[in-house]
Amino acid sequence: MEQLTEVTVQPIDLAAWAPYALEVQAQAFGLSAQEIAVRLHIVGRHAQQPGVLAFGALSGGRLVGFGYGMPNRREHWWSTVIEPHLEARGHGDWLDDVFAVTELHVLPEYQGHGLGSTLIRTLCERSGLRRSILSAIDAETPARRLYRSLGYRDLARAVHFPNTDRPYAVMGAQLPLLDGFYSAPANSR
Repeated sequence: MEQLTEVTVQPIDLAAWAPYALEVQAQAFGLSAQEIAVRLHIVGRHAQQPGVLAFGALSGGRLVGFGYGMPNRREHWWSTVIEPHLEARGHGDWLDDVFAVTELHVLPEYQGHGLGSTLIRTLCERSGLRRSILSAIDAETPARRLYRSLGYRDLARAVHFPNTDRPYAVMGAQLPLLDGFYSAPANSR
């Protein structure tokens, strides 16, 4: 594994860093320019939510990873989409008193070095809540393996969000997260 330059994880102003965060997300998640423009508006709204936490991984002043989340509220769009799936599986209570990890992305060349784990742990530790919930593409990916290593388990699968054909899994974990660490093999990206 190649040696990385020093990376620090620190709180960031989500609204101010949104354009840089979306550059990271575009590279990590393969977003088009149109998708970035739509998400920039969404991130701007999220930055104004009560209790939002955002952390960035910076290397030489460059954002190489970020994560943000907030206390979940049932009236949030995301919650309204996942609620029927959670209720059908007896997990409706996971929408209350829970920290929702909204986005977590690391540049491909920085993946597999523990930054994702550090970012999500920092977010969850600072949330002050006893549980965390998130959604991830419903496939066997490095992200899903990371989440499972930290104690997340599937609460619902095959969840379809509007404007995407990919199914998602909704995962939840008790806090604090487990001490697991998942390092993706270099060829798994």
